[in-house]
Amino acid sequence: MSQPLQGKVALVAGASRGAGRGTAVELGAAGATVYVTGRTTREKRSEYDRPETIEDTADLVTEAGGHGIAVPTDHLDPAQVRTLVDRVADEQGRLDILVNDIWGGEKLFAWDSPLWEHDLDNGLRLLRLAVETHAITSHHALPLLLRHPGGLVVEMTDGTAEYNRDNYRVSFFYDLAKSSVLRMAFALGHELGPRGATAVALTPGWLRSEMMLDHYEVREENWRDALEIVPHFAISETPRYVGRAVAALADDPDVARFNGESLSSGGLAQVYGFTDLDGSRPDAWRYLVEVQDAGKPADVTGYR
Repeated sequence: MSQPLQGKVALVAGASRGAGRGTAVELGAAGATVYVTGRTTREKRSEYDRPETIEDTADLVTEAGGHGIAVPTDHLDPAQVRTLVDRVADEQGRLDILVNDIWGGEKLFAWDSPLWEHDLDNGLRLLRLAVETHAITSHHALPLLLRHPGGLVVEMTDGTAEYNRDNYRVSFFYDLAKSSVLRMAFALGHELGPRGATAVALTPGWLRSEMMLDHYEVREENWRDALEIVPHFAISETPRYVGRAVAALADDPDVARFNGESLSSGGLAQVYGFTDLDGSRPDAWRYLVEVQDAGKPADVTGYR
């Protein structure tokens, strides 16, 4: 198997599950050494109270062909993040890929709840977990990433800049968090580009994360059973799909052409030719606009 990222070092911040785990595994499959971080370990769970751990993710990275290294880290604590980056510097002497996938807000927002009715403590906590963590991590990690030219920063979010500009996303706090991450990539692009690195925002489509599968009471093996409840779930994708998008970006010598831009897994699949695990190429954001939001019946023909 080709391993184009052999010798490269990646840090996937927020890799316990979901898009972070899928990204870490695909970077490993491409041969990278991947540091995976998060708050849930085999000894201690985060407030999510989910069973997935960073050690499990690191094992999956290694099984895929890379070298997975789990480092428990609370990315709201600058001292812990600084210690993490110092460890990467001491052990590897470089950082080539930084993926900011820290989120942690799944249980903190209320759908369609206006600002004045939303729980304020939960909303502010969501912003800290989804925005402040990214800023803290980049602050400490970017000097190491800039030691060698060609570094890549991926700000993982939900929604493209175009879609989020035109659509209200769930609630005030959720909307603000996801739009802020998009803007982070734009700002970092201006700061990193002249220094030989690239920053992009990247969104998966409708993600079949561990939490989403549990929500619909299905597994990856029988996920289509959920279509009886939510027919538009037919456009969904595995976390590995967006991971393949990150790996493709990291292997692209001309990745700087995307600097500061908002990208999607489905859009990049058309550029690089990768597929999801089932061989399909779901283009969720185009589907959302042209089919789901347009009120049409679920039909993924031409969209995956």
